[in-house]
Amino acid sequence: MPHVIVKIWPGKTEAQKQELAEAVTKNVMEILGNSEESVSVAVEEVASERWREEVYLPEIAAPQDRLYKKPGYTM
Repeated sequence: MPHVIVKIWPGKTEAQKQELAEAVTKNVMEILGNSEESVSVAVEEVASERWREEVYLPEIAAPQDRLYKKPGYTM
């Protein structure tokens, strides 16, 4: 039962978020072999001024073996 959380800066439309959720769901189904009913996707908006403390430091910069794609930026 995969649950995917996507964290983004505010400003994307509801249509963009829905399209992203649909694309993530489709890829999870294709790659992991799950049914659509077992996949859930959440989109969390995090303000740019809070990104470093709430997302970058704890989830990207901290040594983690679960980060499979690193960004091309540092903070």
